[in-house]
Amino acid sequence: MTTQAEKDLAFLREIAEGGAPRAAYTAGVIYFASGVLYGIQCLFHIGQILGLIRWPGWAVLAFILFILFATIGSMVWATLYDRRHGVKSVGSTKTMGAVLNSSGLANLAFLVTFGVNAHRMENFAIWLFYPSVVFAVQAAAWFVAWQLRRRTWMLLTALGGIATSIALGQLVENGFLYLCVCTAALFLLFALPGWIMIRDARAWSARSAAQD
Repeated sequence: MTTQAEKDLAFLREIAEGGAPRAAYTAGVIYFASGVLYGIQCLFHIGQILGLIRWPGWAVLAFILFILFATIGSMVWATLYDRRHGVKSVGSTKTMGAVLNSSGLANLAFLVTFGVNAHRMENFAIWLFYPSVVFAVQAAAWFVAWQLRRRTWMLLTALGGIATSIALGQLVENGFLYLCVCTAALFLLFALPGWIMIRDARAWSARSAAQD
C-alpha cells in the first residue's frame, strides 16, 4: 500500500516537474478535439467552394451542428473526467490553466459581439474577424505558458497564432485562402498542441507509475 510519505513525495514531484501533468490531459483532449473537428469543418467548406461537396442545405446544417455538439461534448467529458478523478492543478500548471480559461471567457465575449453585430448589420464579413481575434487571444495565452514552462512548442504556437491572426484579418475578402489558412492553423495550433499535452501527460503518468 502507498504510504502518506510516498503520496507527499509524489505531490512534490508533480510540483518539481512543472505542476500536475494529469491536469493537462483533459485540456489537451479539448484542444485536440476542437482543432480536428473545426479543421474538418473548414475542409468541408473548402470542398464546397471547389464544388467537390454539394449537399442540400439541411445536410450542411446538420453537419455543422454535429461539429458544434461534438466539440461541446468533449468539453463536458473533460469536466466530468476531472471531477470523477479528482484532478487538481498546482504550480505553473494551475497558472497555465487559469490563463487558458481566461482566454476562453474573452473568446465568449468576442463571439457574442461579432456574431450579434454581423447579424444586425447583415454583413458576414464582420463575423470573419472573430477567428482572427480568437487566434490572437490564444497566442497571448500560449506566450504566457511559454514564459512559465519555457517549452519551445509553446512559443511556436504563440508566434503561429499571431501570424494566423494577422493573415486572417487580411483575407476576409478571399474565402478560399481564408479557409486554407484557418484549416492549417486549426490542425497545427490547436490539434497538435493538444496532442503534445496528451502525450506528455501520459508519459508523466507512466513514469509516476514506474516509480511507485
